[in-house]
Amino acid sequence: MWPFPKRRDFFKLLMDQLAAVEEGLGLFVEFINNPTPENGKKVNDAEENADEVRRILVDELNRSFVTPIDREDIFALSRVVDDMMDYAKSTVEEMTLFEIKPDGYMKKMVEALHTAAKDISHAVKQIKNHPSVAAEHLVRARKAENFVEHRYREGLVELFKTTDIICILKKREIYRHLSNAADRAAESADIVNDILVKIT
Repeated sequence: MWPFPKRRDFFKLLMDQLAAVEEGLGLFVEFINNPTPENGKKVNDAEENADEVRRILVDELNRSFVTPIDREDIFALSRVVDDMMDYAKSTVEEMTLFEIKPDGYMKKMVEALHTAAKDISHAVKQIKNHPSVAAEHLVRARKAENFVEHRYREGLVELFKTTDIICILKKREIYRHLSNAADRAAESADIVNDILVKIT
């Protein structure tokens, strides 16, 4: 048996996870525009698939002595991207359980989250060969996060104009999930930027 373990392509493993999350958030967009049980199940299945891809990455990370970028950065990026998908799943579950109908603010926030995921994915893909392109995608991901935060505040302002306390509590929780997911997108962009600085 060859004494030196095969070097794992951690950029590919990260790209696999990002692709799974990007696909899952695309399905989340479909759900928010057409919240059927079938579309909800697609998001749930996508979250489980993304979890499995992350488990493979973490297992490879635990078994590797050498990584092309800091081990902590790989793990941190994997974790926060996974959180984005977890929030999508939680949002779908709560909207279904509490019978919450999506409004315009929710739709815009979910679409922006999907856009952020795509930009983070593109940034990681271009990080080695086209760092300036990667940096542009990170700027876009942060803009998407800012967009979500603005819609979050606008949604709350509109929500508190109503007198239906139960509706306020339910929708506010959904808005918070989406805002938290956007925070994770921004954190992902920051981690990728740290990686970019270290390898260029």
